[in-house]
Amino acid sequence: MNPADIASWISDAQKAFAAAADLDQLKVARLTHAGDKAPISLASRSLGSLSVQEKASAGKLIGDAKAEIANALASATQKLEAERDKKVLLEEVVDITLPVQRRHRGGLHPISIIKNEISDFFIEQGYAVEEGPELESGWLNFDALNIPADHPARTMQDTFFIEPVESGVVLRTHTSPVQIRTMLTQEPPIYVICPGRTFRADELDATHSPVFHQVEGLVVDKAITMAHLKGTLDNFARHMFGPDVTTRLRPSFFPFTEPSAEVDIFFNNRWIEWGGCGMVNPQVLATCGIDTDIYTGFAFGMGLERTLMVRHGITDMHDIVEGDLRFTRQFGVGL
Repeated sequence: MNPADIASWISDAQKAFAAAADLDQLKVARLTHAGDKAPISLASRSLGSLSVQEKASAGKLIGDAKAEIANALASATQKLEAERDKKVLLEEVVDITLPVQRRHRGGLHPISIIKNEISDFFIEQGYAVEEGPELESGWLNFDALNIPADHPARTMQDTFFIEPVESGVVLRTHTSPVQIRTMLTQEPPIYVICPGRTFRADELDATHSPVFHQVEGLVVDKAITMAHLKGTLDNFARHMFGPDVTTRLRPSFFPFTEPSAEVDIFFNNRWIEWGGCGMVNPQVLATCGIDTDIYTGFAFGMGLERTLMVRHGITDMHDIVEGDLRFTRQFGVGL
């Protein structure tokens, strides 16, 4: 082996490694001067054909040359990796002073949140949650509830009738038809609440809406009294408005309950009307095939919008129905 050739191989490798501008170019230079087909590698494989004396001296020359080439490659690699890392730090720096883009999570409407809260509360008390169609027969919406044909609630000013009017189909004015459906299909004891959307021909203003939500409760069992109703309402009110809330019942009239009462709560230092209630009219029980000699029951109903407005101090119904995210976000996502 010619020492001059070996020295040339070393010099060529060192120059190629030093001239590489980046790691990709260095890889090409490495394959050329230190790869399997490089002159130094081919010379190393030819050592086997030499005699013992020649192999010893040539092997030392080849070994020293390969070490010099490896050192030159390592030095160039270290230098180029440092330059790469420095460039990455400069080009990929994160400017923490820039404002971030905040995307708000989707969430439930406040009415859905409060409906779910009420449902969870009554489920814990052993009640079931029943739902029914919003498009309802007049018999279920009125007649079965002991609402006479000449009752003002049946007029076009209060009820949305579906054409043809002779069909007797209406948009339900309350969720009470769900109570009738439940009593027609289930045997007592019955403990249910009926939340849902209802419709009445009202103008949208600060306290009214043509589309609103109710939650009604129904209990039918043996020996049910007004005391059970009052205790249920007290517990419900404390859950919704806090432990210090007070309830009272004022005599009223509803065709489907007898006796009937308005439910008031004393909240924020004033009496506020919350909903209606009463003992289920025996005529309604009988219409549904329930033996009134054995069973009695009570029912109550509250507007979800009204409950939300009272609890959170909302003064304008428009805030609830117009979908302004600035209003709804304050209630959280509710998921």
